[in-house]
Amino acid sequence: MSGVGISAPRLLLRKLHQVMAGHGDAEQRLSEIVHLIANNMIAEVCSCYLRRAGDVLELFATQGLKPSAVHQTRLRFGEGLVGDIAARARPLNLSDAQSHPQFAYRPETGEEEYHSLLGTPILRGGRVIGVLVVQNRTRRTYTDEEVEALQTVAMVVAELVSSEQMIAAIEFSDAAGNATLPHHINGRVLAEGLGAGAALLHEPRIEVIRTIAEDRAKELHRLEAAISAMQSTVDKLLVATDTLFSDESKDIFEAYKMFAYDKGWLKKLQEAVKTGLTAEAAIKRVQDDTRARMKEITDPYLRERLSELDDLANRLYLHLDGRTLIDRRNLEQDTVVVARNMGAAELLDYDRRRLKAVILEEGTRSSHVAIVARALGVPVVGQCADILENVEQGDLLLVDGEHGQVFLRPGEDVQQAFARSQQQRAQREAKYAALRDKPNMSLDGVPLSLNVNAGLLIDIDHFPDLGADGIGLFRTELQFMVRSQMPKVDQQTELYSRVLEKMGASPVVFRTLDIGGDKLLPYLKTRAEENPALGWRAIRIGLDRPALLRSQLRALVRAGAGRDISIMFPMIAEVSEFMEAKAILNKEIERAGQRANGLPKSIQVGTMIEVPSIIWQLPHLLGEVDFISVGSNDLMQFFFAVDRGNPKVTDRYDSLSPSLLLLLRTIAEHCEVAGKPFSICGDIAGRPLEAMALLGLGYRNFSMSAETLGRVKEMALSADIGRLENFVRGLCHSRDRSVRDQLRAFAQDHGIII
Repeated sequence: MSGVGISAPRLLLRKLHQVMAGHGDAEQRLSEIVHLIANNMIAEVCSCYLRRAGDVLELFATQGLKPSAVHQTRLRFGEGLVGDIAARARPLNLSDAQSHPQFAYRPETGEEEYHSLLGTPILRGGRVIGVLVVQNRTRRTYTDEEVEALQTVAMVVAELVSSEQMIAAIEFSDAAGNATLPHHINGRVLAEGLGAGAALLHEPRIEVIRTIAEDRAKELHRLEAAISAMQSTVDKLLVATDTLFSDESKDIFEAYKMFAYDKGWLKKLQEAVKTGLTAEAAIKRVQDDTRARMKEITDPYLRERLSELDDLANRLYLHLDGRTLIDRRNLEQDTVVVARNMGAAELLDYDRRRLKAVILEEGTRSSHVAIVARALGVPVVGQCADILENVEQGDLLLVDGEHGQVFLRPGEDVQQAFARSQQQRAQREAKYAALRDKPNMSLDGVPLSLNVNAGLLIDIDHFPDLGADGIGLFRTELQFMVRSQMPKVDQQTELYSRVLEKMGASPVVFRTLDIGGDKLLPYLKTRAEENPALGWRAIRIGLDRPALLRSQLRALVRAGAGRDISIMFPMIAEVSEFMEAKAILNKEIERAGQRANGLPKSIQVGTMIEVPSIIWQLPHLLGEVDFISVGSNDLMQFFFAVDRGNPKVTDRYDSLSPSLLLLLRTIAEHCEVAGKPFSICGDIAGRPLEAMALLGLGYRNFSMSAETLGRVKEMALSADIGRLENFVRGLCHSRDRSVRDQLRAFAQDHGIII
């Protein structure tokens, strides 16, 4: 392979194109292709493994290995070097393959005499559908140009592998032949709601008909013209939506625009054309590499960036094609958009009258598309594995954004049940809206404070419609996460000022940065951690990087000038941590007092109770704080030693366990004795049955997601706390695993709506 140069891949591509256009079945042509690759790239072995059902790779063609191994040698994803290439979706370049710990010896192949190995995944739409490998007897490391050449060849092979003939031969998926059957997929709720409509595939399935460029200069011109048109479209989109959203949404779209002009990405496209590919093939080549990288990256911010590049590549396809396949702004029917992932700007392309829901194979609740979808009221269900492999354009889809379920091609009975659910949801929403202006109190007249969680100005825009008392938890980290660089003090001050201005007399509790764990900032260098939830995060980062905490506290104090403001610190494990953080705040208060703008009217300083160790220090802590807020999600995670992101253990312990209820009652008792206000936030604050139990434990101040407030208020209005308290506190000493059934029976017997 030492002779591979700039022109060699182009010559090989032409020969491959001739084979693909020739006669014979797909397997015969694949056999010819591996011979061509081996001869052209001066390799003693070239083998092609294709993916079969169950993530198994089967040797389909070879030049150099024993012919009898074809269709006999199989490796699972992750098994051997070939399986490792498939599992990681990245090339592997080894001078001595047999010394690699992943090497798996297969005696039937006769490959023991070959040492060096270069392998690359065969990708189709970001999915690994096979592996292409070349081998040599001599020990050598293949050059970057050779790796690039084999990757480009693999892209062409992907076209043949994806032909109807080959698909019929290898049966890629267990779902083959089931394209008309009903299908049920479980995912995760990213934006609440129910929606039904015809499937619309977000990513344009444009086939690359011409792979080899006849005229490289002409192809470069076509690519550059499409890039210019794409950039112009993005610019117009941002202008058109300038008045739709608040500042942090504009930050999201400005970041999208930045990637449309990213020189590194554009250079990759141009270099792919210079190797001899058409503009369409170059986009596919770079896009497949981007999608493969996405699978390896766990950092949510970096995945978001790669997702935006994926979206921009789709836009380029459409501009090269010279037409829009579907008029997204004028949809003809109720539509559910299906995508691997989406950028926020892409969502705005769709007709909001007809867009009923979005389904994503990937996605997280903190992703940009989820944030904007919630602002638009569009249900989104994410992490729906293999939805793109099972759905066809126009299929009927029912999206349950309350329970994280998707029904594909549902039967009549499922459709009728879903229609009833939609009707019931509409009735519930109307009922909750009717309760909005009623005072937040229990049936027996005990005053309650029902608040919502927020993190962006988008959330506050809807506050007047909720009937909430205030914002019990403003997550300041979201403002940092949607930006590509650290927001300056003035930018933070402006945001916090606008929050307070919009909220008027309604209280807001600002939580300082709770970053780390699954919330990473691209501009804050961190190391990978085995247990990030227990690692360097929240106040630990703030105290270790005091300039970061100081700048945020300075912004909060400035924003609160002349107003009442509440600030709380997250993940305090020891009183000393709170005292250290409070000392930094006091210095900023002193500094603000010397400025012309003056000080806040009042500053309340509190902490979250999330780490169990602080509960044994509550008497001391309560002498220093103005209030506390129980962060139930993290407290439960640490209390039960359960990773809340691990589905194998998340349901192992019940939030209505007697031990947890006793812990929560202990916290309440300490606060009652000290005369300090206390509240609770997190998932259990927004579930009617759990919230009922909390009322019985002495909690009167709740903060929850906006969509759950109505149901909790309805429960509270029907609850007699006087009767409830003795019953619930008696359950704290039960020996049962859970007291859920007892609480549900109590609610039914006493007319409490749960």
